[in-house]
Amino acid sequence: MALDLGGRILRSRTVAALASPHGIDRYLTQINPMLAAHEVRARIVDIHPEVSAPGAPRVATVTLQPTSTWRGHRAGQHVSVGIDTGEGRRTTRVFTVSNTESKPGDPLTITVRAHDDEDATPYSISKYLTERATVGTLVHLSQAEGDFVLPHHVPEHIVLISGGSGITPVMSMLRSLQRRTHRGKVTFLHWAPSAERQIYAEELEEIRGQGHGVDLHIMHTADGAPYLSPALLEKLVPGYRDLPTWVCGPESLIEATQAAYDGTESLHVEYFKPPRSGGVAGGEMTFSTTGKTVANDGATILDQAEAAGLSPEHGCRMGICFSCTANKSSGLVRNVLTGETSELPDEQIRICVSTPEGDCAVDL
Repeated sequence: MALDLGGRILRSRTVAALASPHGIDRYLTQINPMLAAHEVRARIVDIHPEVSAPGAPRVATVTLQPTSTWRGHRAGQHVSVGIDTGEGRRTTRVFTVSNTESKPGDPLTITVRAHDDEDATPYSISKYLTERATVGTLVHLSQAEGDFVLPHHVPEHIVLISGGSGITPVMSMLRSLQRRTHRGKVTFLHWAPSAERQIYAEELEEIRGQGHGVDLHIMHTADGAPYLSPALLEKLVPGYRDLPTWVCGPESLIEATQAAYDGTESLHVEYFKPPRSGGVAGGEMTFSTTGKTVANDGATILDQAEAAGLSPEHGCRMGICFSCTANKSSGLVRNVLTGETSELPDEQIRICVSTPEGDCAVDL
C-alpha cells in the first residue's frame, strides 16, 4: 500500500512540474537505477545457456528483474530491450518474452540467439546479451506489446507451430497453459536444424514424457524430417484448418503454413523476422525534409533512407515497435507483413515494413 501510494505521488502532476523539464525518472535513476515512476528498467539476474553447439550461434535465456513499473505480459507478447552503448546512444531490439504470463513487477525471461544481423553499433544487442552481459547488468525495457496472444478462454484444441527461434512466443503460451492446468489438447509442431541446436530440449522432453494433453512433434531437418505441408499437417492434426492455430518462425515456415491453411481465419501469424521486402522497383523515392531523391529500388523505405545517407529513428526493424513511424505525404506503399497497400496522402506509416510502389514521398 505504501509503495503504491509512493508511486502515485511520483507520477503526480505536481512532481512532474517540479522535475520539469527532465522528468522524475532522471532524478530517481541517480539515486538507484531500479527506482522509476514511469520508465521500465531491469537488471539481469540470470543467464542460462540453451544452445552452445559448434558452428551455431549461441542461445541463452536471460532472466530480468524489472522495476515496479513493469505491468506484466500475456503469453506471446514482446518487449523492446535497450542497451546504452556510450556517447549518449541507446540501441534497441525486440525480443519475445519466453516465460509464463507475468503480473506487474514479476521477473521475465527472454531467449536470445546471438546474431550479427543488426545494424547496431558498436555491437549487436543479441551478442551483447549472450556473450558480454553479466548478472547485474542494467537494461531498458518497454512494456509488453503485441496481439499475438491466446484468448482468455482457450479453445478445447489448439495448434502451436514454430521454427527455430520462433519457438519463444509459443513456448510462453505452452508454459502458461500448463500453469493454468489447461484441460484441453495442445498439438505442438516445431522445426529445428538438429538436436544439438534445439532450444529448450530438456524441458520439451519432460513435456513429452508427462503428456497432459500435449501432443508434441519435434522435427530436425538435419535428420531428414519432412517440412511442413498440407499432407503432413493432415496426418499429424486431422482437420487442422478448423483448429485455432498460432505460428511463429522464419518466412518460409510462415508462407508454408499460410498456404496450407488457405486463408482460414483460424490461423494467427507472427513473423520471427520480417519477410524479404520484395517491393516493386521503379519511380522515385523522395525524402521531403532533407530534399533527397533516389531511384526506388523496391527495398523498404527505411533501407532506402539509410542507403541515401539518412539516419531515421528506428527500433525493431520488424514493424512492431512503431519507433520508425513517419509521415508519408504522397505515393502508394505496401506493408510487407500483411501485403496491404495504401495510397492515402499524409498518413503515418512504419517505414521499416513499408515499400514504395512507384513515386513516393516521406517526411524524412
